[in-house]
Amino acid sequence: MDNQFFKNMESKTGVNMKDIFELANSLQGANFKDEATVRNVIKKVSLLANKPVSKEMEEQIVQSIIKDGNQIDFSTLSKMLSSK
Repeated sequence: MDNQFFKNMESKTGVNMKDIFELANSLQGANFKDEATVRNVIKKVSLLANKPVSKEMEEQIVQSIIKDGNQIDFSTLSKMLSSK
């Protein structure tokens, strides 16, 4: 990936690039059909971004990933980290 991409993401989110890489590495091989795994990822992203996620929003994200089959990639992480 382009280093500028990560600098832009770091600038937009306020999250250190190293932390983003650590999160991405922790997601390698994760089972996103497992509800507990998805909830854990949501909590990690929330803590990393210092943005609380309501129970309702968490449930919507879980359903989107598990039921709808949505993928988590760098673009999705960026959106999760920068959304308000």
